[in-house]
Amino acid sequence: MNLNEIFEKQIDRNIDGVIKADDIENLKQELEEYVVTREIEKHLGNFFDAYNDYQSANGVWISGFFGSGKSHLLKMLSLVLENDSVDDSKVTEIFLNKPAFNDNTILKKDIEKASSIPSRSILFNIDAKSAVSTTDQSDAILSVFVKVFDEFCGYSPKSPYIAQFERELDKEGFFQDFKKEIESLTGKEWLLVRERRTRFSKEIDSAYNKITGANSEDILKTYSNDYSLSIEDFANRVNSYINDREGNFRLNFFVDEVGQY
Repeated sequence: MNLNEIFEKQIDRNIDGVIKADDIENLKQELEEYVVTREIEKHLGNFFDAYNDYQSANGVWISGFFGSGKSHLLKMLSLVLENDSVDDSKVTEIFLNKPAFNDNTILKKDIEKASSIPSRSILFNIDAKSAVSTTDQSDAILSVFVKVFDEFCGYSPKSPYIAQFERELDKEGFFQDFKKEIESLTGKEWLLVRERRTRFSKEIDSAYNKITGANSEDILKTYSNDYSLSIEDFANRVNSYINDREGNFRLNFFVDEVGQY
């Protein structure tokens, strides 16, 4: 018998030294091999008990030394709560198949209950998503949250005023027709046109006016001049997104490396 034959898993498989929050290449392996220690088990109990008995706005801060597993735990929580499918298996089916949950049936039931609540997870590394000068701005965290939320919704992550333009078109039911008209006029997709908006300003105005029945000139400049950023506006956008979903839907933000802010 060879030495590698006594192990359940291939010992020559790739194992990343550092878990990245936004890495989706090896999700099943990460879920299967995540170790729930006694300390983590205790904190998971507190977390899921509070999540299931949601009373008011709240958040959770994960604290620990460098390399202690903060990002890994954050990633596991985001996956378990969303409970999507990985390789034809539900996340909770993979995650709960651990020795730690054999004797702790209360925690197992709490995790199953939490994962049954309809939700989406927005998981991101705040340093990777921020602009170079973001940390020097008074609204640094808000700016990154707006960016990742716009991207999550399918709108421009680079220009918040363009994302607002897209959001309002979408809300009025014009966005898809607008994109088709842009492609008809320019021969290019809207994703490319919005990156070269100055060059295609006339075509953007023509498409907007035709689809909406307006008579606007330089519509994106108008949005740029009128755009303002506030916590209240962002909260209202998130609330609107949640209210458009069915049931007791929740939108959870999981932010890695936020300590530097």
